[in-house]
Amino acid sequence: MAEDILEPDLPIIDPHHHLWDLRPMIPMFPEPQHPFIASIAGAPYYTFDQLQADLATGHNIIGTVFMECGAFYRADAPEELKPVGEVEFVNGVAAQSACGLYGDLRACAAIVGHANMLLGDGAVPVLESLIAAGNGRFRGIRHSAAWDSDPTTLGPPFHAPEGLLTSDAFQAGFARLGKFGLTFDAWVLEPQLVDVIALARKFPDQQIVLDHCGTPLGIASYRGTLPKHFGRWRKAIQRLAECPNVSIKLGGLAMAFCGMPEDGPARNIGSAALAEMWRPYIETCIEAFGPTRAMFESNYPVDRWGATYPVLWNAFKRITAGASADEKRALYAGSAARFYGIEELLG
Repeated sequence: MAEDILEPDLPIIDPHHHLWDLRPMIPMFPEPQHPFIASIAGAPYYTFDQLQADLATGHNIIGTVFMECGAFYRADAPEELKPVGEVEFVNGVAAQSACGLYGDLRACAAIVGHANMLLGDGAVPVLESLIAAGNGRFRGIRHSAAWDSDPTTLGPPFHAPEGLLTSDAFQAGFARLGKFGLTFDAWVLEPQLVDVIALARKFPDQQIVLDHCGTPLGIASYRGTLPKHFGRWRKAIQRLAECPNVSIKLGGLAMAFCGMPEDGPARNIGSAALAEMWRPYIETCIEAFGPTRAMFESNYPVDRWGATYPVLWNAFKRITAGASADEKRALYAGSAARFYGIEELLG
C-alpha cells in the first residue's frame, strides 16, 4: 500500500534488522508452512541491495544496527566460532554502505552477533574473535531464549531450552559480557518475561535491551487471546522497566507470532489501522521505560508479514504524533545511538 511519508525529515536509526540468504533452507521446512516460515519465504534473500531499497523508500534513515540471525556462518570453523562468519559478512556490508557511493546512510553501523553463552569461560575467545571481526562495529550479543510449551507456537526454527536465561550454565557465559562492555539483546516470548526480569536483577550492571515489546503472542494455541493476556504482559513490562539497566525495542508486532495482523502477508493494511492495533503495546512500553530507554525498530524483513517498510514507520509516527520533538529524537534515533554506542551518527 502506497502512502505519503509522514514527518519525512525526522532522523531514524533502525536498531534491529537482519541480512540473510535463506534460499537453501526454505525447502527443508515441512508443509504446511508455519506462518513464520511463510513470512520469511517472502524475502529469502535479503542483503545490502534489498536493505538499501527499503531504507530508500522515503523515511530519513541515517543508520542501522544489524541483528544476528544465524546467517553466513563459517562452514569450516569449529562450532563455537561459526558465528564469526556472520559478523565478517556484515562488516563488509557496513563498509560498502560507508564508502560514500550510497549517500550519507550508514547501514550496519553497529553489529550484534551471536556467541553461545553456555560455553562459560569458553565464550571469552569467541567474544574476542567477534570483536576483531567487527572492525570497531561490534557492539553486543543476542542468544535467543524463545521457548513455549506449545511447539507449534514457534515452529521448526526455534527451540531454545526452557528456562535458558535463568540457568547457571547460561549465566556463567553471560557474566563474561561485562568484561568487554558488550550489550545483550533478549528475545523471549511474553510468558517468559519473568526470566528477563530475573536476569536483569541479578546482573544490574549489564546493559540489556528487550526485543519486540516482549513478543505478545497471537498464534497457534494463543490465537485470539491477546486481550486476555494483555494485563499480564503490561504488568511484566512495568516490572522490567524498574530495572534501570534494561531498555526496550518498540516493534516486532508485525511478526506472525504476534498476530497483529493475524493473517499475512498483510501489506494492504494501512498505517492507520496498524497504529490502532499496536498503540496499546507501544504506549505502554513508552510510558514504562520513558523515551530515553525505548527505541523504534523495523525488525525487517521479518515484519514484512504485516507491513511494508514505509508503512511500518508511518504507523509508528502516527502513534507518536503527540510526542514532543525531544521525545521523538530519543525514540527514533537517540536511544538507539546511546545504547549501541553510535552517537556519531547524530552529528
